[in-house]
Amino acid sequence: MLQLTEKQAQDIVDKMMQDIPYNINIMNEEGIIIGSGQKERVGTVHQGAVRALTTGNRIEVWQDGRLEKMGTNEPIGINNQHVGVIGISGHPDEVRPFCNIVRTTVSLLIEQRNQLENLAHEASRKKAFLERLLNHSGSYSMKFRKEALQYNLDLQLPTVLLYMRALVNSPGFNEEFGKIVVQFPSFSIEDEGNAHIVMIQSESDLDPLVQRLQLEQPHCFISVSRREPNIAVCYEQARSAMNILLALQPAASLIRYDEVQFLVQFSNARLTSQANIVSRLEDHADLLDTLRSFIHHNGSMTTTAADLNIHRNTLQYRLKRIQSVTGKDPRNLLELIELTHGLLAFYQ
Repeated sequence: MLQLTEKQAQDIVDKMMQDIPYNINIMNEEGIIIGSGQKERVGTVHQGAVRALTTGNRIEVWQDGRLEKMGTNEPIGINNQHVGVIGISGHPDEVRPFCNIVRTTVSLLIEQRNQLENLAHEASRKKAFLERLLNHSGSYSMKFRKEALQYNLDLQLPTVLLYMRALVNSPGFNEEFGKIVVQFPSFSIEDEGNAHIVMIQSESDLDPLVQRLQLEQPHCFISVSRREPNIAVCYEQARSAMNILLALQPAASLIRYDEVQFLVQFSNARLTSQANIVSRLEDHADLLDTLRSFIHHNGSMTTTAADLNIHRNTLQYRLKRIQSVTGKDPRNLLELIELTHGLLAFYQ
């Protein structure tokens, strides 16, 4: 039912009466006053409003009576439905123009509220669909396939899923993003920060889309799943690959699950019952960056120092600090492997 709350009605009355020198009443679809300049009348039945709702026409009272006062009562119609009445006390010839202004204002507010409620309902429905989609195993029912078509998603086709994350402290997705992905099924992932997924079902669309996203969204990481019949599997692959990207943060902003499947499995392996040693570096951004660079450059002191733009002695100092904090020396190959596992597992 399209309607105003009592608070909204009273707020409108209070604001309008600052400029209109007449008493204003707003009645609901039953003719009950829900907002008035005479607050003692709120909650009572307005006889003129009841007649206006019954006839669907403007009701004008030309003299005060026992049950009603002189004034104009204008029904509020939205989508061929009477949702209330505006009443203004005074000589009808004087208050009629004001009545039209208030009625238009109230109609716009009711329509705006209805649009916002519809948007909220659609957002809630879309979120519920996505949650079921990303957790669904096995074959899809006919009902589920039909629902997915509303989002231009054909669950009978194999899919590649792109998982996108905006870099920390970056502007995030720019205005071009919506224009790029509008032709594809896409969803934002509210529970995972500034993340978005896009589903590709035509193989010829994949590479051009990825290239364009990399060009237009330079502050975003992109991970790509395999082509799979089950979207939940695609999502898990792309999200796992993204975690590898977030952990290692290589120069490239794109990662494919096929390229890092071993690292995904490695990061998920429970190799120790002890707490993750890399978690001790969480408050040491310089040491985390140093560890990542040292891994990327295969333990080379020279190239790591050049990459970080620091002196070799500074790098030595940082590596010793990593050893001091974690208990593992990154200059030792086996212990560097332990640190690498810890770093990957920390982002799972």
